[in-house]
Amino acid sequence: MAKESMKARERKRERLAARYESKREELVKILKSKDESDEMAEMKWEAMIKLQKLPKNSAKCRVHNRCGLTGRPRGYMRQFGISRVTFREMALDGLIPGVKKSSW
Repeated sequence: MAKESMKARERKRERLAARYESKREELVKILKSKDESDEMAEMKWEAMIKLQKLPKNSAKCRVHNRCGLTGRPRGYMRQFGISRVTFREMALDGLIPGVKKSSW
């Protein structure tokens, strides 16, 4: 079971990523443009500085997937939103329809 502080940290990261997503996309779009004029170079420089000043935890790659029931960060199955251990327990209890135990 994950600590409540770890779960709270992940929720905070998710909120920050959602809040700054559009701003981050605009700045990255400017940085990746192919125009090489002097004024565009200045815009790219300003965009880079603004991007660096955004909070680190506002990047999508900083958000970890966690099991929805236990909070376990490893062995996460995206299709179900739970960890492999929880999936196995639920499958053995018959809580997930259509899953048969073959050989674990």
